[in-house]
Amino acid sequence: MSEETPEKDKQKTNGTPVYVKYIGLSFQLFGVIGGGTYLGLLIQQRSSIKFPVWLLLFCFLSIGIAFYQLWQSMKQDR
Repeated sequence: MSEETPEKDKQKTNGTPVYVKYIGLSFQLFGVIGGGTYLGLLIQQRSSIKFPVWLLLFCFLSIGIAFYQLWQSMKQDR
């Protein structure tokens, strides 16, 4: 039974364990959200608005984009 488990993990990825894909996806989510938030911070620092509109806008926009990418990736796994 323990011999079947590694084979199941490597089914769809041509020899690469499935968890490697999800580790990469977590770094992708972190990069997209971090990049969007950083871009919002840069724009916010250059604007004269006291309320962090640009920071919030780019933060939430990047979260939406990251979760859309996650959804598309999970949809391909079916």
